Amino acid sequence: MTNLLWTQNAPFLSSEDEFTPTITPYLINRKEKHGAVIIFPGGGYQGRAHHEGEPVAKWLNTLGISAFVLNYRVSPSRHPAPLADAQRAIRYVRHHAEDWSIDKQKIGILGFSAGGHLASTASTHFSQGCYESSDRIDEESPRPNIAIVCYPVISFTHFYHEGSVQHLLGNNSSEQLRLSLSNENNVTADTPPTFLWHTADDGAVPVENSLLYAQSLSKNNVPFEMHIFPNGRHGLGLAEEDPVVGKWIDSCENWLKQQGF
Repeated sequence: MTNLLWTQNAPFLSSEDEFTPTITPYLINRKEKHGAVIIFPGGGYQGRAHHEGEPVAKWLNTLGISAFVLNYRVSPSRHPAPLADAQRAIRYVRHHAEDWSIDKQKIGILGFSAGGHLASTASTHFSQGCYESSDRIDEESPRPNIAIVCYPVISFTHFYHEGSVQHLLGNNSSEQLRLSLSNENNVTADTPPTFLWHTADDGAVPVENSLLYAQSLSKNNVPFEMHIFPNGRHGLGLAEEDPVVGKWIDSCENWLKQQGF
């Protein structure tokens, strides 16, 4: 079952959009209130990697967590379209929490690569509205309660991934806009607790992205856990084929338990 994220008459959408964003639920059959995580697959803001979507949702289900995969807009759509979709998704799940036995105060987000940039943007820009409210769903808070960022793009000015910058902002983006979306600059004490992991030799998105974000989380006293693995290509997802990097899911499971999920 795939649900439309926006109503067809939402003023934010137009016939020129590449597609209408959707959210696919992976609900667990549990009557007690429980946590939920919304997944943002990576893809350089050009696409969305399947292996970072449904398999991750099914893994979260094994932990007793309902999951949702967000099909957010990518190029040729530009900022703030993906952030609007992320904020709407968080509000959407929160609005329907009672229907799915989800605790409204236990809604997390999980992003890979460029999806990690989107997750860090949703974690740091939730007080900044980026679209006009269209219905009661938009009365809900867009702040996630936790965030998981996996080999994330964080900075658009240092150690950045050129493709993500170009696909999200277009050519000749201003330095001011790039700074505003370099999320190591945007962490505050209200940024949610965060779990990060990266590989030290990532050849596509340098590990410095995670290090910069962790440093900002530390400066602002935001609880976080970070794991840096010595070797591993970019885009490993669950990394089930790698006996070392694949341990991140065990560490993340323990962290999720500590967060009450």
